[in-house]
Amino acid sequence: MSTSTGRDEPAASAAGQDTGQSTQSGGCCGVSACCTDAEQPVDPGATLLQAKTEAGCGCVADHDGEDGLPVLVIGAGPVGLATAAHLAERGLDFRVLEAGPEVGAAISEWGHVRLFSPWRYNTDSAARRLLEPTGWTAPDPDHLPTGAELVRDYLVPLAGVPELAGRIHTGTRVVAVTRQGIDATRTIDRDRHPLLVRTIDAEGTVRDRTARAVIDASGTWGHRNPLGHSGLPAIGEDQAARYLAGPLPDVLGRDRDRFAGRHTLVVGMGHSAANTLLALAELAEQAPGTRISWVVRSASVTRLYGGGEADGLPARGALGTRLKRAVEAGSIDLVRGFTITRFTVPEDGPGEPGPVTVTGATPDGEHAIAADTVVAATGFRPDLDMLREIRLDLDPATEAPAKLAPMIDPNFHSCGTVPPHGERDLAHPETGFYLAGMKSYGRAPTFLMATGYEQVRSITAALAGDREAADTVQLDLPETGVCSTDPVTEDQLPGAEANGCGTSCAAEPAAEESPSSCCGSSEQAPQPVTVGVGAPAGVGFATGRVHGYSGDVERGEG
Repeated sequence: MSTSTGRDEPAASAAGQDTGQSTQSGGCCGVSACCTDAEQPVDPGATLLQAKTEAGCGCVADHDGEDGLPVLVIGAGPVGLATAAHLAERGLDFRVLEAGPEVGAAISEWGHVRLFSPWRYNTDSAARRLLEPTGWTAPDPDHLPTGAELVRDYLVPLAGVPELAGRIHTGTRVVAVTRQGIDATRTIDRDRHPLLVRTIDAEGTVRDRTARAVIDASGTWGHRNPLGHSGLPAIGEDQAARYLAGPLPDVLGRDRDRFAGRHTLVVGMGHSAANTLLALAELAEQAPGTRISWVVRSASVTRLYGGGEADGLPARGALGTRLKRAVEAGSIDLVRGFTITRFTVPEDGPGEPGPVTVTGATPDGEHAIAADTVVAATGFRPDLDMLREIRLDLDPATEAPAKLAPMIDPNFHSCGTVPPHGERDLAHPETGFYLAGMKSYGRAPTFLMATGYEQVRSITAALAGDREAADTVQLDLPETGVCSTDPVTEDQLPGAEANGCGTSCAAEPAAEESPSSCCGSSEQAPQPVTVGVGAPAGVGFATGRVHGYSGDVERGEG
């Protein structure tokens, strides 16, 4: 394995080139090896920036920000490339680091899946401004794109615009973020040290890159929640890895042979599970012997069935309706109240190994299901290991930035609105470091792309010194129709009670509710909620799960 160190800065800033400084120890800059990664202040009591400033070093005046260093963006998905577009418009130097072989690599893994939201909500304003001069034609704003279409018709063209081309490094995985020369325990002069990002490329070359700021928009794909209870893997889960499939396998296409004529167990109660279950039901009509089991921990799956025709995103409402019909028709064997306790892997025999046995606790006692494949659709959590050496302020429950967490906590946000939020809500004690996009939501399953676009618009404005624009945050999103004024009493196991408001925004029923609230006695239809900070607001909507955890507790499902 080879290593290298890079600053990713303009060539003119190389040591001794057109800056007028000496690179010798004790030179006019007050530092040795000026403008290289080995530079050190001659006076050990001074920081690099202090030494250069006191000596009148030309490289301080000639470079903006942290000694001319770029902003490093982690991830070349929709939010990462939107970040790059805004940085380009602001005239800030940047690089985008993408672990996959191409932009949108994570989305390409579920390219067969259609999004719930139409094109009008899936493109960023700065990105469109960069694309339009190239002859790019915006897709039909009302069309629901697949993941593959999002990559092909938006991300790939965006990555090719002159302002971004050459600044996106694919096949470059970030393994750590820190401060150059110090670890997380050092406080004195901490902000004087640039941020440092360590990467490894496809050939195994390790490189350290310094930056004035780092925006982590790497998402949560690939870091799924475990299948066991209490937030832990089930006993034997690691040994059963070869039987596990990701949350969105291409059942009717690329992965068809794995599922046709076999028994599949789907675990989870999110929209990923619903998509996979419906694809399997379609496959069962084509391939004899295809069987489908679905297990959930809750006593009811009404939360996933959702608001049907009342849903503000029609495609999402239709998904729940179709799933409900498939279960009622017997195409899918649903087991409610099933908590996985262990996996039992058969010993390999002379041919293909037998099925894995998944054992779970249910209200009726222990229950075992033998399946050829287990689809783990239990949601995701952020990869925080690579951030151990920087100072984060994260909510202990959601693992989202502490100021953002109360706005998105799924325990309370089932049908409320997620307020507009920007740079101030996303900042951490580590100056210049931000989580953005899906990763900023931590474990909360409530993120929408348009929210991420507004996040990075605000962050880049702050980095450019435009405080007014950074603080003027707003969202323009569709109205939701999933809030209900009636308790949910259908589809429950015997003994489960429906108390309070089925889609409550709080753990306890409120004494009074406004006409547009999630619960209460109002008979009005759900209305758009105006949300905005510092400027005329847009129209916001509930980005939370259709029926959040608080509703589960009230119905005795928690």
